[in-house]
Amino acid sequence: MGSTVMELLYWRNPQKTGVLFGVVLLLLVSLTRFSVLSVTSHVALAVLVVTISFRACRSLLQAIKKTEEGHPFKSYLELDVALTPEQMSSCVEKLQLYLNCSLVELRRLFLVQDLLDSIKFAVLLWLLTHLGAVFNGLTLLILAVVAMFTLPIIYEKNQIQIDHFLEVMKKNAQLILAVIKSKVPGAKRKDE
Repeated sequence: MGSTVMELLYWRNPQKTGVLFGVVLLLLVSLTRFSVLSVTSHVALAVLVVTISFRACRSLLQAIKKTEEGHPFKSYLELDVALTPEQMSSCVEKLQLYLNCSLVELRRLFLVQDLLDSIKFAVLLWLLTHLGAVFNGLTLLILAVVAMFTLPIIYEKNQIQIDHFLEVMKKNAQLILAVIKSKVPGAKRKDE
């Protein structure tokens, strides 16, 4: 599954990636104009119209040619789509692990176990408030989808320049953090 996603994001098959990117972008842009219920209903209705039309067309062709090919979606109707208890248990366990890790980290940040990490978290939250004032969540989701389909290919084509720039940025960020750690009382970690 992971390699399939990477192939899509790196545009290895431009037709599949283009269709997926277009559909997801169209869906998100539709949600900026219409309600979730309306968009979901219209998409489901469009899929239903296509499948009913295809079934009717195939049935008509079978009647004209007097063949017995059967139901055109027979192979899909025979697929087992039910989730097994093992699959459900696995998903719940992964969700529980993620939630527990998140709760422990949030407790650590909000109760200021490490002053510098809590300050960084406060700066992040402050930046998010300003970001939220400029963009709504759906616009950010659209930007994330566009970035997800464009940044990997841009990075692949310009990897050397981007890696050099990121290394310079990382060194500058480490210098700034070192200065902040030296100036803020209680910012030094206990293991230092």
